[in-house]
Amino acid sequence: MAKQSDALPGVSYVMPVLNEVEHIEAAVNSLIDQDYEGPFEVILALGPSVDGTNDVIAEMSRVDPRIRSLPNELGSTPGGLNVAILASVNPIVVRVDAHSVLPRDYTRVAVRVLLETGADNVGGIMKAEGTTPFQKAVAHAYGSREGLGGTQHHVGGKAGPADTAYLGVFLRQRLLEVGLFDEGIKRGQDWELNRRLRATGGTVWFTPELTVVYRPRASLRKLIRQFVATGIWRGELARRFGTANGLRYFVPPLAVIGILATLIVGVVGLTTGVTWLVVAFVVPAVYALLVVAASVNAAREGLRTGLWYLVVLPCIHFGWGIGFVLGFLKLTRNITVHTGR
Repeated sequence: MAKQSDALPGVSYVMPVLNEVEHIEAAVNSLIDQDYEGPFEVILALGPSVDGTNDVIAEMSRVDPRIRSLPNELGSTPGGLNVAILASVNPIVVRVDAHSVLPRDYTRVAVRVLLETGADNVGGIMKAEGTTPFQKAVAHAYGSREGLGGTQHHVGGKAGPADTAYLGVFLRQRLLEVGLFDEGIKRGQDWELNRRLRATGGTVWFTPELTVVYRPRASLRKLIRQFVATGIWRGELARRFGTANGLRYFVPPLAVIGILATLIVGVVGLTTGVTWLVVAFVVPAVYALLVVAASVNAAREGLRTGLWYLVVLPCIHFGWGIGFVLGFLKLTRNITVHTGR
């Protein structure tokens, strides 16, 4: 009789890596420590890191030959994923983020759900967790309605077909059939790939059984860069695919435009003496009150976390919203968009 491990399909963990010296060991170790009994390999696509990340990976590869690294000449997330997928040899591809730490049963559960449902891609919940007050504030925003909307891949929900999924555990053959990740889309490439999987008769499956810990950016500068870049590419996707991209993605840019416009109108009213225009200040004032109220709630996780939330929440809203407008109107030609993790 064959052993159980002989009957389990092999998996290939693929991860694009760029300047992740603080997180890469924990991310890779969470793969090596999986309780999945089938064969596996870890393939890291290395961008031009300047913080010593590649030296750390070289040492990990020397100690464990199951960890392989390849150059990611494009340096982008989709470019690195494609390099790693093409180099993989197993029928199931597990996408991993360098900021993520997989629970020990992640692969075992994901493969079971993939085989049971007949899906092309299975994903679960991205559980943001921080270690500092700043990161805890960002993590709170990820899981709240006033932050990133409280979607199922942040807060959970009922298992079933979905438009997209966090990270993803894929059938490798289906990835090849639909043409892998679009390397022209630096952010939002997950949604676009899942759109093609669904358009060709496939199924993307969400399951709350999968929960992955995600470590938010460690500084305000990195957070703003992240959300401006994400907004730019979400705007690009909205321009390409319209409302098929999701109506909720239009809410932040419209809100930002409304707040900035009414703020300007209010200032004009003050400077010109047209007092009735000052009424426009009501909109930004209401927004400010909402931020304060949300920060009071976040302060349950600590006073410093609540204070940081006063800054983090507007930065997420305005960074994402302004980026969306720039991407939607194709105004980013002369803007450098940092896509590194």
